[in-house]
Amino acid sequence: MEEKIFLYYTNDLHSHFDNWPKIIHYLNKQKAVRERENQSYWLFDIGDHMDRSAPISEALLGKGNVELLNQADYHFATIGNNEGITLDYQQLVHLYENAQFEVLCANLKSKNEKKPDWLQAVKTVQTKMGTKISIIGLTAPYTNFYNLLGWDIQSPYDTLEEWIPMLKQKSDIIVLMSHLGLNEDEEIARRFPEIDVIMGGHTHHLLKNGEMHRNTLLTAAGKHGYYVGEVYLNWDHTTKTVIQKEAYAYPIHDIEEDTEARNAIQRLDQQAANLLEKEIVRLSKSLRVDWYKETELMTHFVQTLQTWTKADLAFLNAGTLMDGLEEGPVTYGDVHRICPHPMNPCVVTLKGNEIVEVIRGALTKPFMDFELKGLGFRGKVLGRMVFTGIQVDTEVLDSGDEHVIDVTINGKPLDKEKNYRVATADTFTFGKLLPEVARSEDKHYYLPELLRDLLVVCLKDHYRNS
Repeated sequence: MEEKIFLYYTNDLHSHFDNWPKIIHYLNKQKAVRERENQSYWLFDIGDHMDRSAPISEALLGKGNVELLNQADYHFATIGNNEGITLDYQQLVHLYENAQFEVLCANLKSKNEKKPDWLQAVKTVQTKMGTKISIIGLTAPYTNFYNLLGWDIQSPYDTLEEWIPMLKQKSDIIVLMSHLGLNEDEEIARRFPEIDVIMGGHTHHLLKNGEMHRNTLLTAAGKHGYYVGEVYLNWDHTTKTVIQKEAYAYPIHDIEEDTEARNAIQRLDQQAANLLEKEIVRLSKSLRVDWYKETELMTHFVQTLQTWTKADLAFLNAGTLMDGLEEGPVTYGDVHRICPHPMNPCVVTLKGNEIVEVIRGALTKPFMDFELKGLGFRGKVLGRMVFTGIQVDTEVLDSGDEHVIDVTINGKPLDKEKNYRVATADTFTFGKLLPEVARSEDKHYYLPELLRDLLVVCLKDHYRNS
C-alpha cells in the first residue's frame, strides 16, 4: 500500500508582503485538494520571514509576521538570522509567544535562563495512515552575534550528530528545515544520508525541481516570496521506504490574491504607521543626501558612530542613507525609511597601512557603483565612503576613481604599523567588499543596536534645537 504525503513551504520572504496574498491563495487551493483527497500535508516556513527593513516588521518587531503565519495555518517554522540576530534577547523571547505553529531550531539555546516555551528542537508527527515523520530545524550559526545577545548557537553538524540517530529510531521519514544555505545543505546530505528531505533557505537559492544528493532531496524556493515550494513523498507501507521524492518551486506572479491576507497586511501596515509616527526632532531646514558626495547629515552620522563607539576613526558609505529629510518634524518612520538596513555598528582593529588600502579600495568607481544585495544592506548602491577622525587628500583621475595622495590623523601622518580602532558597519566584516576589514582578527559587534539607532542619536545631538 502506498501513501502520498505533501509538504509546502516558504523561505526568505524578508517581509516582501506584496507577494504574501498570492502565496496564501496558492496554499489555500492546495490545502483544499489535500483535504478532499484525504491526504496528509504540512506547511513550513524556513526562516527570514521577517525583515526589519519593512515598516510592519520594524514597528511590530516581527509579531505581525507571526500573525500572518497564524492566519495562514502554518504548522512549523524555523528561525532565520533576521529573526535571530536583529532582535534583542527579550524581543526574540516574546516573538513567538502567540504562535499557533511550532518553532523548531535544534542548534539554538538560551544561556541566560530556561528556554522559551515555544523553542523546540524536533517534532515527530504522524500521517493519517500512521507514517511517522520527524522534523528538525537548524539556523545559521552567527556565533559572535548570538553570544552577544544572550544565546548559545551550536554547530549544525554537532547538532545533527546528536539528533539523527534518535530520529532514525523513532521515525520513518526525516525532514530538515535548514536556514543554513545551499553549500551547507549539500554537505549535510553527504554526511547524513538518513535525512530524506532538506527544505533550504538563507542563500536565496532556487531549486525549481529539487536536487537529489545521494539519498537526500534538496529543495528551496528562492527569495521574497516569488516562488512557493512543494515536496511530494510516496511512502510504501509494505517495504517501509520512500519510493518517490519530488520537489517543485512554483512561481506565483500570475496567481490571484487572497482577500483576507491582503486585508490583514493593510491593517498591520496602518498599525505600524501609527507606532512609527512619534517625533524625534523638528528640523529648521532640509537635509539633503547624495550617494556620491559627502553631505552634512552623512558627516554628522559618521561622527556619531565614531563618538558612540569611542573609536579612533570611523567610516560609512553614503548609500547607507537612502534619502534626505525635509524641514519640519522627523519621526521614527522617517528614520526607518531613509536607513532601513538591519546592520549593526562594529569596531575592527586595523593597522595604518591596512586603513590606507581600505580607503583606496572604497574610493574606486566600481566600489561606489556596486549594487550590493544582502549582508544586511537594503540600499541601491554603496556610494562614496565618508570618513571621520582622519583627513584624506585625493585627486580625481580621468577614470573617475580617486587617487589617494595623503592620509593624516590629527594633522600627523597615519602610522602604518600602529593599530587603530575603526568603527564601521558590520556589513564590511563579511565577504570581499573590503578585504582588510573582513580579515581583521579583532572585531567587536554592537548589538542589539542597529545603525539607525545611532542615526536617532545623531539627529538628537546635532538637530534637536535646529
